[in-house]
Amino acid sequence: MNNLTIKASKYTPAIELNAETNTLTISGKSYPENTFDFYAPVITWLQEYFSSDTVEKTTLNMDIIYFNSSSSKLFFDLFDLLEEAQDGGKEITVNWYYDEENESAEEAGEDFKEDFEEMDFNIIKK
Repeated sequence: MNNLTIKASKYTPAIELNAETNTLTISGKSYPENTFDFYAPVITWLQEYFSSDTVEKTTLNMDIIYFNSSSSKLFFDLFDLLEEAQDGGKEITVNWYYDEENESAEEAGEDFKEDFEEMDFNIIKK
C-alpha cells in the first residue's frame, strides 16, 4: 500500500499517512474551503488501510493549532472510523497534542476523548 502525503498550506494541515510505520500524522491549521473534498483522499486511504488483515496497531498523532467547525465534524468522522477499526480488532492510539497557551485546542481534545472513551486517547501538552 502506498503512503499518502499532503503538504500543508495556509488553510490546510500537513498529513502523513504511513502504512509501513502504521503512523498517521495530521498537523497544522485546518480550515479548507471544502473540508470534505480536502479530506476525501484521507478517508479513502484509511478505509483501504484498515481493510488489510496485516494492520494490527495504528497511532494517530494530531497536532492541530486551529480548526473550523466543518473540520471538527470531519475529525469526528475520522475518530468514528478509527473506533470502527478498533471494534474490528485493531489496536488504536490517538495522541492529541496541544500548546499550553492554546486552551481551545486542549478543550477540543478533551471533548473528542469524551466522545470516544473506548479508544486509547492521550491529551499531550507540547
